[in-house]
Amino acid sequence: MNAPAFNRREFTAGLGAIVVAFSLDPRLARGQERLPGSLQDNRRLDGWIRVNADGTATVFTGKVELGQGIVTALAQIAAEELDLPLPRIKMISGDTGQTPNEGQTAGSQSIENSGTALRMAAAEVRAILIDLAAKRLGIAANQLTVADGTIAAPDGRKVGYGDLNPDLDREASAKASPKPPAAHTIVGKSIPRFDIPGKVTGGAAFVQDMRLPGMLHGRVIRPPRYGSKLDGVDEAAAKAMPGIVAIVRDGSFLGVVAEREEQAIGARAALLKSAKWTLGPELPDPARLFDVIRSLPSKDATIGVKEGAAPANARTLEAVYTKPYMAHASIGPSCAVAEFKDGKMTVWTHSQGVFPLRAELAKALKMPAAALRCVHVEGSGCYGHNGADDVAVDAALLARALPGRPVRLQWMRDDEFGWEPYGPAMVMRAKAALGGDGKIADWDYEVWSNTHSTRPQSTNGTNVLAAWYLAEPQKMGPPTSVPQPAGGGDRNAIPLYDFPRQRVMHHFVQDMPIRVSALRTLGAYANVFALESFMDELAAAAGADPVAFRLAHLNDSRARAVIEAVAKKAGWTAGEKGDGTRGRG
Repeated sequence: MNAPAFNRREFTAGLGAIVVAFSLDPRLARGQERLPGSLQDNRRLDGWIRVNADGTATVFTGKVELGQGIVTALAQIAAEELDLPLPRIKMISGDTGQTPNEGQTAGSQSIENSGTALRMAAAEVRAILIDLAAKRLGIAANQLTVADGTIAAPDGRKVGYGDLNPDLDREASAKASPKPPAAHTIVGKSIPRFDIPGKVTGGAAFVQDMRLPGMLHGRVIRPPRYGSKLDGVDEAAAKAMPGIVAIVRDGSFLGVVAEREEQAIGARAALLKSAKWTLGPELPDPARLFDVIRSLPSKDATIGVKEGAAPANARTLEAVYTKPYMAHASIGPSCAVAEFKDGKMTVWTHSQGVFPLRAELAKALKMPAAALRCVHVEGSGCYGHNGADDVAVDAALLARALPGRPVRLQWMRDDEFGWEPYGPAMVMRAKAALGGDGKIADWDYEVWSNTHSTRPQSTNGTNVLAAWYLAEPQKMGPPTSVPQPAGGGDRNAIPLYDFPRQRVMHHFVQDMPIRVSALRTLGAYANVFALESFMDELAAAAGADPVAFRLAHLNDSRARAVIEAVAKKAGWTAGEKGDGTRGRG
C-alpha cells in the first residue's frame, strides 16, 4: 500500500530495481490472443508480481485506494492464488515508475479489471513455482502440495518460494487455472483493511499529511472568474513578507512558496488583494440556471425507442425535475507534493489515474513523460473527479521553480469550491400517457446535461486547470459524452419498465457555464430520481398502489423479485396512505 512516508530517501530507495518491462503498448497487443481484465494491455507477468528471496511477494496494481478498500481486496486475491499468507504480500499501487497502467480507478471496475488480472497472473506464477519445485525435487508437479509459500513433496522434502528464483520476465498466458471458490481461504473473508489504522488513530494516512525533509509550502492565486487574464500584481510587497521563498508567475498562473504554510497563506492573501485582472465572462443567473441549460445548443440523440401504437383517449401527465451543480466537497482540500531534482519531476498525488495525470503534466510542463513520475498517495476525500489532478500540476509548476526542494501545495477551501470540476446540473422532463386500463401507454423522457467527464486525457486538449492560464495557454478539447450502454448524462435514462411505446432523448450540452466532470454514478441518480418520482406520480393519478403499479409494468422476473423483496422487508401494506409529506416503506 502507498501510505505516506516522510523520508525522501525512502521514497526513492530501490528505484534502480524498478521493474520497467511491465507494460506492452496496447497497439502491439492487437492481433494477439485477448487476455482477461487489465492483463490485455499490461501483458508482462513481472509487471504484476515479483517473488522475493525472503519468500514474500511484491504485487503491483495500477488501481488506487480511494477509501473503498481496493488495495486490501487485491492483496487478498493475490495472496489466495499465490498460496501466501497475507502479511507476506507487499502492495504497490498507482506509481508510474513501477505499476501497470490501468488508467483511472473509477466506475467500480477495479475488481473486474485489476482483480481479474491479478488472479490470473498469480495463478500462473504459482504454477511456474510448482514446476520449478518439481524439477528441483525430482517429482511430478501433481504430487506436490503448496501452503504458506512452501512446496512440499510426499516424502517431506520442501522448498520455499524464495529459493526458486522464478523468471517472470515473460508474457502472461492466462492459461493457469485459478482456484475454485470452494478452495478459497482468504478471498471472501473479513480482513482488516490496510488503510484504516492511520485514519482512525490520527496517523499519517493522506497526502495532506506528508512532510518531506526540506519541504516548502505553496499556495495559488486564482482570478475572480473563469477565463480572466492577470494584468499585474505587486510581487515586491509579498516577497518582503517573512519566510517567502519565491513568487512564481507564468502568464496568468500565479503562486507563492514559503518556508511555512501560514506564511504562504498570508502571502496569498496579499497577492489576491493586489492582483489586477481583466475579468472573464459572468456566470449565469442562478435563478435561471436550468432555463439557461435548456437554451444552450445541444447534440441530440434518441435512445430507447419503442414504436408501439399511439394511445387513444389517454390521459397525459408531465413533470420536470432538476439537479443542481454539486461540489465533491472532499473533507480535505486537494493537495499534492512535488519535487524537481536532476531534471526529473516526482509528484505525490491523490489522482484517480496517475498515468493520465502524467500525460497531462507532460503537456503542461513541456517535459518528456520519462522525466515525470506520479506516485499515488490517498487523499482525504474522493467521490469522483475533484481537484486532485489540478493541484498536482500547480505543485509541479511551483517545484520546477525551486529545484531540489519538495513543495507541498494544498488548495484553500475557496479554491476547492471555486475551481474544482462540479458534478453537472441536469434537467429531466418526463411525459406519459395513462390508458383506460390505468397502465402507461406512452412514455416520453428528455434529459439535458453537460459532459460527465473532463478527466485527464478524456479530450484531445489539456484537461488541467493551470495549463489554461499559462503564458502559452493550452486549451481543453471539446468535451464528449460517455456513450451508451454505460452513458453519461443519459445513464439510467432508459427505463427498465416495459412500456408499449417510448422515446428517450438525450440533449448533450457541450457548453459548460460551470466547469464540470465526474461525480459518483454520473447522470444515473438524477435520472433514477426523476423516473421513479414520475412513476409515483403516475401511480397516484391512476389510483394504484405504487408497488403494484411498478410490478404491472415489469416483465423481467429478476426486476420483479427485487421490488417484491424490498416491499416485503419494508413491511409494505398495499393501499396504505402516507401523510403526504414523508415517504414510507
